[in-house]
Amino acid sequence: MAKKQVLVACGAGIATSTVVNSAIEEMVKEHQLDVDIRQIKIAEVSAYTDTADLLVTTAMTKKEFPFPVINARSFLTGIGTEETKKQILNELLK
Repeated sequence: MAKKQVLVACGAGIATSTVVNSAIEEMVKEHQLDVDIRQIKIAEVSAYTDTADLLVTTAMTKKEFPFPVINARSFLTGIGTEETKKQILNELLK
């Protein structure tokens, strides 16, 4: 399986994306996946359209991207976190 690039984005690329980034890093280690995780601002996503395989974001976006976009606000609320983790893992295992 080729190395996947995962974008983790929030409004500023600092606070909430750090929470999500940590959770993804944990999953990657647990499942021994080869993943390149990039923590960025939501405004920077377009720069990665040719290389990214997945966007996990706590920010709202109406833009269409050529890769799946997973809403990760559950990591902030604590409601539905396990379901979001399953969605992320399913995408990483494709």
